[in-house]
Amino acid sequence: MEKVERLISIVMILLKKDVVSTKEFAQLFGVSKRTILRDMETLSLSNIPIYSVHGINGGYGIMNEYKVDKHLLSSSDLENILTALGGLEQILISEEVEITIKKMEAMVSPLSMKGSIHLSFYDWEGRSEILQTLKTCQESILKRRLVSFDYIDKDGTTTNRIVEPYQLHFSETSWYLKGFCLHRQGYRTFKLSRIDNLNMDEKTFHPRDYVLEQAEANYQPQLVAIKALISPSIKDQFIERYGRKSIENYSSEYFLATIYIPQNSFGFQFLASFGTNLEIIEPKSYVEEFRNYLKKMVDKYC
Repeated sequence: MEKVERLISIVMILLKKDVVSTKEFAQLFGVSKRTILRDMETLSLSNIPIYSVHGINGGYGIMNEYKVDKHLLSSSDLENILTALGGLEQILISEEVEITIKKMEAMVSPLSMKGSIHLSFYDWEGRSEILQTLKTCQESILKRRLVSFDYIDKDGTTTNRIVEPYQLHFSETSWYLKGFCLHRQGYRTFKLSRIDNLNMDEKTFHPRDYVLEQAEANYQPQLVAIKALISPSIKDQFIERYGRKSIENYSSEYFLATIYIPQNSFGFQFLASFGTNLEIIEPKSYVEEFRNYLKKMVDKYC
């Protein structure tokens, strides 16, 4: 963590807490107590009204006149933010997120009830392997610098791309980079796990108008409305994804689900994951393509 970022973080914490010890700061930022003492000297020389408190419960504080209104964010607001950050921490795999969480925790009253909500995500090993790709993309977005990489599509074809990066997008289990591809002269979405030999170029770019809206429109797949009979054992999964209104009673053994899903391998893979607990009945064109998909899968084991 850079010194300037640490100094800003110290001020943020002191604005919300009365007194914080040198030891607490040292543990929070992973530095020595001597470093924290030098930071306090730097802040004092910068006319930040910091004072020291001696004794067992001593440490550093900031003059009350300098503090912001504590009612800008209520304790409940802070706890809600912490809940969201606590879940995102496992997805983002970022040291900065952990530091942010600690800073937010420092603002919450010790009497507040914490941990009433817990978010949990799969800690897959493959996710940590794309950490460097994620960091490079994030840096290039902030610095407005082009990125070049080899991209492997779903058919195994490799193409070289030069892209203006605009946004990192996390969807369910995967990271995606949204940007403007100079080769294709259009907005594209790239899955990070299919990116190889990624480099951040020295050349910068000027952001295009309405980029995120156009990239988002390009990202959405075409969906087809299908009807499927589902067993009670998977009803909850359909409720979570499509809502209760997508399901209606059909018979003593099945429910009838009406959902929107891509008519391609991604949609077929999702439906196949339910095995014999699901049977597509409409439309017939989708049933036929899904049957062919399953037949090719079975043929591999014949």
